[in-house]
Amino acid sequence: MGLIFAQRVATSVVLIGATVFILFGLPPAYFGAQVAFFTMLGLGEFFSLMRKGNSPVYRVFGIAMGTFIPILVTIEMGLLESGDILFLVLGCLFLFVLQFFRKDNSQALTGISLTLFGILYVSWFLSFLIKVRFLPGGAWWVAYLLAVTKSSDIGAYLVGTLAGRHSLIPHVSPKKSIEGTIGGLAASLCASLAFGPYLPLHFTTTHLAVLGLLISVVGQIGDLSESLMKRSCQAKDSGSLLPGMGGVLDAVDSVLFTAPIFYFHLQLYL
Repeated sequence: MGLIFAQRVATSVVLIGATVFILFGLPPAYFGAQVAFFTMLGLGEFFSLMRKGNSPVYRVFGIAMGTFIPILVTIEMGLLESGDILFLVLGCLFLFVLQFFRKDNSQALTGISLTLFGILYVSWFLSFLIKVRFLPGGAWWVAYLLAVTKSSDIGAYLVGTLAGRHSLIPHVSPKKSIEGTIGGLAASLCASLAFGPYLPLHFTTTHLAVLGLLISVVGQIGDLSESLMKRSCQAKDSGSLLPGMGGVLDAVDSVLFTAPIFYFHLQLYL
């Protein structure tokens, strides 16, 4: 416990420091490159998980195509909605073409569906961080989203570890507790209120409170969703690249759902 926690803290400090520097010290394209890099690693872990579960996937094609989506969104400067969607359609088309050259079609639908899901789940969802970055005041919006989302993760982890007694959904994630869930909600609420004065737009205290709680709920659903996939594939972590955290997917699973929802929420005000 002590060693894992120390590793988690050290990894978090490095990731947070690098992200803050890229967000506020470099042009938006560098943040796009960072997201593309994490997308590539996350896709690799996702397709490896699927193969551990004996599910057929087009791993090389999925990683290549999925990595290009955040690059495309960066090239579009996050302003156009058509490019990434068109690329997803073309990806579906090419997956069918690839299957035409395989003699065994017994699991064709499963392989195509899982590959497309991985691209959608990891690449397209994560690319909404880039869309947020290119909005007016985007660096602060991304910082707010990441701070509130990860505060939920940290709060849930600490409270769940120290005081967790009642399992939340044991058949999905035995270690997740009701106490941890409440701790995550409280941490997100505090982070959202604390960030309020620094946001490019003025949100009322009630707005910030509700938004913080919403982000926490969605983020925890994202965390549980990845736990469900890992349990289905009989894997403890998505990978081992990040000491104390596991894999890249383990680090970004909560952001995958909060990023698109937060982006569309901001569209109502910008």
